[in-house]
Amino acid sequence: MRSDHRPLAVFDLDGTLAHTGHRQHYLEGRRRDWNSFFSAAVDDPPLPEGVRLVLSSAEECEVRYLTGRPERCRRDTVAWLAGQGLPEGRLYMRRNDDRRPARHAKLEILKRLGREYEVRMLVDDDELVCDAAERAGFAVVRARWTKVSPALEDAQEREGRT
Repeated sequence: MRSDHRPLAVFDLDGTLAHTGHRQHYLEGRRRDWNSFFSAAVDDPPLPEGVRLVLSSAEECEVRYLTGRPERCRRDTVAWLAGQGLPEGRLYMRRNDDRRPARHAKLEILKRLGREYEVRMLVDDDELVCDAAERAGFAVVRARWTKVSPALEDAQEREGRT
């Protein structure tokens, strides 16, 4: 583990920093429209609680972002983060073909980070991701400041999409 580095504060995006309510309708019903769901992310309003926490965490920690969004959304996601005035930080995204549940995909990256850096905390709204991270020994802040969408919850766990 590197001791010459500030500890990391790792933040999820959807439901933690970005309010996805306006695009949830793309996931409802039998045929989910993933392209429209992800394309609409550029219009996500920020979640004030998450923004406050990331800004205060940046005072002591290096901020990293860990999302289940696919890699093809990188440009829009980086632009959204900058547009909200959020701290710069490396962005970890799911490979375009990775359909594992978020709790597996995110934990793999978190463990990799933990081998090299002190991870001060993970902030995420997905209860299964939070549970897995806690079982692996990470400190977790559960982002419970927005209503969880059953469609998004299902997508995170069963379809490995976000």
